[in-house]
Amino acid sequence: MTLTDTLTAPRDAATPAAPMLQNRRNWGVALKAPRRLLTDKEDTGQVFEIMAALNGNSTARNYQRLLRTPGGGRLALEHVELAPRLMDDAWLDSFADGTVGAAYRHFVRSENISAEGLAEISRQRRGPVEIQHPYAWFGRRTRDSHDIWHILSGYHRDGLGEACLVAFSYAQTGSLGWLVIALGAALRPRGGVRGPAIKAIWQGYRRGKAAKWFAGEDYLALLAEQLDAARTRLNLAPPTFYDAIPADLRDRH
Repeated sequence: MTLTDTLTAPRDAATPAAPMLQNRRNWGVALKAPRRLLTDKEDTGQVFEIMAALNGNSTARNYQRLLRTPGGGRLALEHVELAPRLMDDAWLDSFADGTVGAAYRHFVRSENISAEGLAEISRQRRGPVEIQHPYAWFGRRTRDSHDIWHILSGYHRDGLGEACLVAFSYAQTGSLGWLVIALGAALRPRGGVRGPAIKAIWQGYRRGKAAKWFAGEDYLALLAEQLDAARTRLNLAPPTFYDAIPADLRDRH
């Protein structure tokens, strides 16, 4: 059975999605892509290569976890696509200062990035990710919330910030691809800050384990929360080891 042979979005979110075969892991691809990514952190396509190679059943497993989460059945039933909402400038402009949404708005505009840009890269690397299947929807939701996770976690888009968020993401999702990227980043030479960088990445993992499960959040409601209050509710302590490293050293090889 292939993904396109299975059910479309479920009519009743309490009913589990049709079973899917676990994707076979491709270690050849998975071990080559991290080297390319560590050479050029802007080559986001390599992340999708790694995740496709090592994702296995993690998307299906996390979708089933969503259904067991309070409010998760409603989120699955409503089936909101995040990318179109996050591309709506008028909607983003409606968020008051100090909210998660306002921080997200500043983040994507100052970095000149967008949810649609990330989605387009994933389409080029992973094929028909837009198919109508609950697991595919959950995968898109995870992809499109990546920069929201940046905002909540306090990690920026420099090399070390991405590495810390990757470790955080592994703790949250259990997806093996995140682990491979995190290990590669931890072993990356960083001059005099390698030791502190490894501590920061390890703290990223521990923060991810301690935090509430992000994938079970209603992101549309979350964006309207005050950022500090949201971090407290989600049990997010400050990223002290990351913050202690000067910004100009976080990308250093």
